[in-house]
Amino acid sequence: MALISIQHLTFGYEGSPELIFDDVSFQLDSAWRLGLIGRNGRGKTTLLKILAGELPDGGAVSTPIPMDYFPFPIPDDRITPLSLAEQRVGTDEIWRFYREASLLDIPDDALERPLSTLSGGERAKVLLAMLFVRENRFLLIDEPTNHLDMQGRELVSRYLGTKSGFILVSHDRHFLDNCVDHILSINRANMEVQRGNFSTWEENKRRQDQFELAQNERLRSEISSLKAAARQANDWANHAEGMKIGIRPNGREKSKDARAYYGEKSRRMQQRRKNLEARMEKSIAEKEGLLKNIDRAEDLKLFPLCHPADRIVECKDISIAYGDKTAVHGLSFTVRNGDTLALVGKNGCGKTSIMKMIAGSISPASGFFHTASGLILSVVPQDASPSGTLDDFIRDSGIDATLFKTILRKLDFSREQFEKDMASYSAGQKKKVLIARSLCQRAHLYLWDEPLNYIDVLSRMQIEQLIIRFRPTMILAEHDRTFIEKIGAKILSLNG
Repeated sequence: MALISIQHLTFGYEGSPELIFDDVSFQLDSAWRLGLIGRNGRGKTTLLKILAGELPDGGAVSTPIPMDYFPFPIPDDRITPLSLAEQRVGTDEIWRFYREASLLDIPDDALERPLSTLSGGERAKVLLAMLFVRENRFLLIDEPTNHLDMQGRELVSRYLGTKSGFILVSHDRHFLDNCVDHILSINRANMEVQRGNFSTWEENKRRQDQFELAQNERLRSEISSLKAAARQANDWANHAEGMKIGIRPNGREKSKDARAYYGEKSRRMQQRRKNLEARMEKSIAEKEGLLKNIDRAEDLKLFPLCHPADRIVECKDISIAYGDKTAVHGLSFTVRNGDTLALVGKNGCGKTSIMKMIAGSISPASGFFHTASGLILSVVPQDASPSGTLDDFIRDSGIDATLFKTILRKLDFSREQFEKDMASYSAGQKKKVLIARSLCQRAHLYLWDEPLNYIDVLSRMQIEQLIIRFRPTMILAEHDRTFIEKIGAKILSLNG
């Protein structure tokens, strides 16, 4: 057990006017299972790279034990997991890799195939197994769930729950709850470490926000009353000051005793005014110290079209094939107006193929497939990575610029980001661009293929509330168990 110390860390990327971290300090215990959370673009991956020594820290980071990063680069994808493990730990320790691979339920045949042939989920589990083979390391695990299906996430979260000594970046609330014992949150104004899992942190954050909002309202009322009292005291003090040196109504000069009386009255009025102003300044300072860490997850809006037909999509005993390989076989389902349908299943079971069939880019090999006449679709693809300027993207997409940028602002984009090339965006910010475009489009049916990959927790909650409120007709492929439960989606479970 050792302490990892970060003291007065300040970091910004060259050419950017914004600092990612500004005089940040905190300490971590190397035995913790730490979940790292925060809005997209706030520096989660940057922090891991600084800890790993891949970015300069200016001497602010003290790491008494070596760090390993996930995912680490593979020089040659043609290598097998076993060969790669031997290179990393040696043949005498290869039994450790077999042990970790068994705990992660990696098939034996996958260990002897080239990495290039493994699925995203298999590859993620292989790289995780290799991390935990090496002892006396602190592990920096950056979003391992993006290529894991729901079953894989359950398995990996249980696996990580038996380990210790890592920082885990993830936006999956259920996943975090299963495997972390501390949360490090990158807030708007600071960074904060709390004991507990995500649900514990969320409840503490809710209570803190409620307290600050109530305190802020109380101080606003107090400041308003103090301002009124200070104006009145100022008027009285000015009047008393005038009386101290003034002339009587009959034109005769005040007596010495009268001047002394009014002088003392003026002094007391001036002191009262100063006391009120001091109290007001203190209340204003207290108020300014509040609300800095409240992330206002503003409501998103959507205006879906309602198709006159009741049945939007019908499939009866369909099969989808690519050459000799069958992706989907014997599938039947119906989507009606207002349905939210979640496609759930292992990676490779055909979720994306179903999306492509409904979008019209592929046709079923057999069976009955029908979509309602004149159906207007809005699609969020799984793998698209936009680049270029936002203005070019807006023009090419044919969407309203003001609405699009308003949605991005609600999803925590700063105005400065509007001027940047999208290639410089984080993976989560790129995904938000695609979701914002879809929210600008009025459609009968929204097809979202793994829309939450890389999307931060607060934005997931905003999207949840959007779907609950507007109930668009939607088909989505998603592995976030909590999200699917929250939106009350019907589940179409696909097997093999």
